[in-house]
Amino acid sequence: MGLVALGAGIAVLACAGAGIGIGIATSKAAEAVARQPEAKGDINKILLLGCALAESTAIYGLVIAIMIIMFLR
Repeated sequence: MGLVALGAGIAVLACAGAGIGIGIATSKAAEAVARQPEAKGDINKILLLGCALAESTAIYGLVIAIMIIMFLR
């Protein structure tokens, strides 16, 4: 059971990476809007698309962790 928990913990590390990536993307988007306010709409569209892709990585990690716990106990 100890190795299963370790594997699930490693799989959930994808969530930490996604959180860091979304934070960096948000800070860069805020800088871009501050420099060029008239491009706010385009920047928001690109930011939301990037955040959705990063969040899907976190969801995949969570699903893998749940599958590890459920099927390898």
